[in-house]
Amino acid sequence: MKRNVIALAALLATSGIGHFVRPGPFDRIVPRALPGSPRTWTYLSGAAELAVAAALTRPESRRRGALAAAGLFVAVFPANVKMAVDWRHAPHLYRAAVYARLPLQVPLVWWALRVARSAR
Repeated sequence: MKRNVIALAALLATSGIGHFVRPGPFDRIVPRALPGSPRTWTYLSGAAELAVAAALTRPESRRRGALAAAGLFVAVFPANVKMAVDWRHAPHLYRAAVYARLPLQVPLVWWALRVARSAR
């Protein structure tokens, strides 16, 4: 398995595990427009990240997993926007870190699509 794929799977797995180990920060960025409990959305998105990470590790599911990763990176963007809005009065360094996450979604989507294209 290529390093690129391993790194993407590791990123998703680490984030997915984080949703279960420390769900509080993820709960706080769930957009209020979503129905139900923020904790449910935290666990669902964590489970999705773990499933996508697992799919990336198998050659027969890698392409679908990478496409799912790209979709997941797009789907969580509203949570990153909510976090940026919520932190707009935070100290400058924290605010800068949160705002930097927004454009970082683009290379994450590109990375996942690149993995999808390279999958056989």
